[in-house]
Amino acid sequence: MPPKQYRQHRFSPPPGATEFILVRHGESAAAVDGERFDLVDGQGDPPLAPDGLEQAQRVADRLGAMAVDAIYVTTLRRTAQTAAPLAARLGITPTVEADLREVHLGEWEGGEFRRRVANADPLAVQLLVEERWDVIPGAESATAFSTRVVGAVTRLAQAHPGQRLVVFSHGGTIGEVLRQAVGAERGFAFTGSDNGAISQLVIHGDRWILRGFNDTSHLGPDGSGAPEDPETGPGISFSA
Repeated sequence: MPPKQYRQHRFSPPPGATEFILVRHGESAAAVDGERFDLVDGQGDPPLAPDGLEQAQRVADRLGAMAVDAIYVTTLRRTAQTAAPLAARLGITPTVEADLREVHLGEWEGGEFRRRVANADPLAVQLLVEERWDVIPGAESATAFSTRVVGAVTRLAQAHPGQRLVVFSHGGTIGEVLRQAVGAERGFAFTGSDNGAISQLVIHGDRWILRGFNDTSHLGPDGSGAPEDPETGPGISFSA
């Protein structure tokens, strides 16, 4: 009799684990000098740009055949608009989880953050060097941000044992979730998520298992879901 063989097996979530498919919203409308985005609870609430609507469709194409138990969005409409094509395809009404909204940017809300970053404002440069949001006057502290994001993810995991969730959220929020999953000391270790990108996390009890980050294969060759824009501007590179 040949000896028993022990093959390597592909990962499968432990029984009772919750699988999170984390989707960053599609590209939102551009900030315009002299104008401010509408605010919701003090946070900028731009709609999706045309490219963002295309990214939302591509996310739905990517995830539409997957078994999904629930869809979550935040209070900011760019997540609801990104979720809409997938929700319609699956016949699932999204649930709002307010605590997975983007980090509050204090005095740089309403589009000011984008302008400051694009123009390499010294404070924006300092923010990247120190890797903390509260370099911005009035911005949410690292502790407050982490507490609400971890609390929200933990609640969803406890409410959906053994299920798969698609959570449409934001670059800063997804970055914080994944930073917590791996215990990274660097505050911005995972803030580079692209619009429409997919990341994956499995939670089983106190164990957070990172399964994927910033998958853009469904968005086309350049990862954007749209033709490449040659006008990148003079600023610094950042995703939030």
